[in-house]
Amino acid sequence: MGMSTSAHLPAEPAEAPTGAARTGGTVTDRLIDANSRYAANFDDPGMDARPVLKVAVVACMDARLDLHDALGLDLGDCHTIRNAGGVVTDDVIRSLTISQRALGTRSVVLIHHTGCGMQSITEDFRHELELEVGQRPAWAVEAFTDTDQDVRQSMQRVRTSPFLPHTDDVRGFVFDVKTGLLTEIDPAG
Repeated sequence: MGMSTSAHLPAEPAEAPTGAARTGGTVTDRLIDANSRYAANFDDPGMDARPVLKVAVVACMDARLDLHDALGLDLGDCHTIRNAGGVVTDDVIRSLTISQRALGTRSVVLIHHTGCGMQSITEDFRHELELEVGQRPAWAVEAFTDTDQDVRQSMQRVRTSPFLPHTDDVRGFVFDVKTGLLTEIDPAG
């Protein structure tokens, strides 16, 4: 079985000749090597942590979503908060609260996507994990079957959070992983 690689990290042999620079190793080794090349040409962009567009994007962690390209964003334009499913959890509310109250964001964009892995598991995942490791996770799986409805639920969680002062511009979308297009979800259903 071959390893799947990104276009940015070409497949390399697992072992480097003795005395040669590392060209393989673990995936993490390859990432660190890529960072060394990146840092060699890095120039401090001179910006702070406040997003230029005053927007926070909450999205799924799925590797097929290149949010900056898909949304036409540049470095420094937004805060990006990602998790499994892109659902609004207590930790997402924590991040959005800091984003709004300490770093000036005013808008929230929520992005789920087609073909999400969270549609193929159930809350039983938590029970199975508890049986395997002997401890019940403190977190909910947040699995869902209806992507549009889950976007609506996430929008509602943002809009009703007492910690978020800016809830007027909260919009939710589903990203189609086959076409790259966003479809906006009507919060009223």
